Amino acid sequence: MTTSYCFSSTRNTITNSKLLSLESNLYLPKHRNHVAFTQEHKKDLIFNTPRSSFSLLNTKNHHKSTHPFASLSESNENQENVKEEEEEGDLPGMAQAFHISSNTASAISICIAVAALSLPIFMKTLVQGISLKTKVLSYVTLLFGFYMAWNIGANDVANAMGTSVGSGALTLRQAVVTAAVLEFSGALLMGSHVTSTMQKGILVANVFQGKDSLLFVGLLSSLAAAGTWLQVASSYGWPVSTTHCIIGSMVGFGLVYGGPGAVFWSSLARVTSSWVISPVLGAAVSFIVYKCIRRFVYSAPNPGEAAAAAAPIAVFVGVTLITFAAFPLSNKPPMALAQALGCGTLGAFLVNNIIRKQLGHLLAKSKSKSTEQEPHEESTPQSIGFLSEIAGPTGTQLEIVYGVFGYMQILSACFMSFAHGGNDVSNAIGPLAAALSILQGGATGGEIVIPLDVLAWGGFGIVAGLMMWGYRVIATIGKKITELTPTRGFAAEFAAASVVLFASKLGLPISATHTLVGAVMGVGFARGLNSVRAETVREIVTSWVVTIPVGAVFAVVYTWILTKFLPPIF
Repeated sequence: MTTSYCFSSTRNTITNSKLLSLESNLYLPKHRNHVAFTQEHKKDLIFNTPRSSFSLLNTKNHHKSTHPFASLSESNENQENVKEEEEEGDLPGMAQAFHISSNTASAISICIAVAALSLPIFMKTLVQGISLKTKVLSYVTLLFGFYMAWNIGANDVANAMGTSVGSGALTLRQAVVTAAVLEFSGALLMGSHVTSTMQKGILVANVFQGKDSLLFVGLLSSLAAAGTWLQVASSYGWPVSTTHCIIGSMVGFGLVYGGPGAVFWSSLARVTSSWVISPVLGAAVSFIVYKCIRRFVYSAPNPGEAAAAAAPIAVFVGVTLITFAAFPLSNKPPMALAQALGCGTLGAFLVNNIIRKQLGHLLAKSKSKSTEQEPHEESTPQSIGFLSEIAGPTGTQLEIVYGVFGYMQILSACFMSFAHGGNDVSNAIGPLAAALSILQGGATGGEIVIPLDVLAWGGFGIVAGLMMWGYRVIATIGKKITELTPTRGFAAEFAAASVVLFASKLGLPISATHTLVGAVMGVGFARGLNSVRAETVREIVTSWVVTIPVGAVFAVVYTWILTKFLPPIF
């Protein structure tokens, strides 16, 4: 059975019964810590229910479902849904994930397939082919690149959107549409326009001088091998590194067909070290960020107001650092810093206005309530340790905190999605552009300029994979490692983005996928070791370890197959 992001009607019934039980417990005169824990646990259950039953900021109205006629209606609907599932069997995963009919899902898949087969015919890269043989080989090469890009979209896009969906900040449909636009824009506008034929410094280019046909076959095999392993991993919902897939594939090809001297073993050692460095750094930073949120927001006299005040500050710092370090607007450091500060100030101003406009009525309500209840409430302890267990906010305060961090999480997810489209598209387009250059008589050891239409082709492949299979890994990141709320999701995304940005600038071997998985685990550890699902983590780590050797084996097999068919026509 395929992994699905949807939930069965039976689970809905179980979840609703848990909610009713929790709601009844809220009215018992228990200790404040118990009530706060119950409210937060109730929120976790709410985010695990279908969007049709609950929404992000309407937790106060859930008691309406206790009406006897509503319960009877829900049970009848559940029985009807069970009958439909028994009659129809398992729907295609995409149909379940997006709550659409199987016919609609099939039509979308067919349209994507037709576009993938027909669009290369009209690309400038293919039209400028000198001979029919070159055009045919270029067409096949573009399809190989599309296959790799499709699998990048199916697996790696969860880095940006998985936590937002898991916390409830975005629905799956909203996440897919948002990521599709930003991934394509990032690939087209910020994709690497210049790449080396030997990607990532893994293979020694001199070994393949004068062996154009072998190098061409090796590049195609690397794309096919990496795409195959990504597809296998995506089918099980395992988030693996696309960069490591390409590296493993090229190492396998170079080792077998070029010898041990064809591989930069020091670079390979750096890659394997990232299996430890990336998740550990991600977990450590997310642990600290989430503990800071609990210490300085949850323990504040007015947590909602504290969250609303902290959001513009976080946006100012984040936008300023990102603009200055990753996207400098000027080559002169003083001017670049001034422009980054301006962008940070503008971002903070906009976020503050949005929060005050959307949540202003709740902020006013929380102020009035805190003023009325202040004489009757117990005073908060003066000394609270950083690692102390702090009761979470309840009621209106909880709605405000989750609302604020929901907006923050959406912003961070949009940035990560745009940056991912610009950075990781090179994993598919780099070998593709190198193979096309060989077909058109280009150099095998120099730098290759990637045409704009090829960048757009890679962006289209990422979007297609995201739409058709992206929900699988999104479900793993957002749901199966640990339960996420907007505060936890923001802590994980903010930590992962910060670690990837600064580690890349320092030259540390970092994998964005591994870092985000570690960040989600760090948030879980901040809530207790039992909050992280060990079985899921074990499966993910195993998939990381086998990525490079499996990619290498696939590349060798594909190279052997292609060398039997392509030489007569090359």
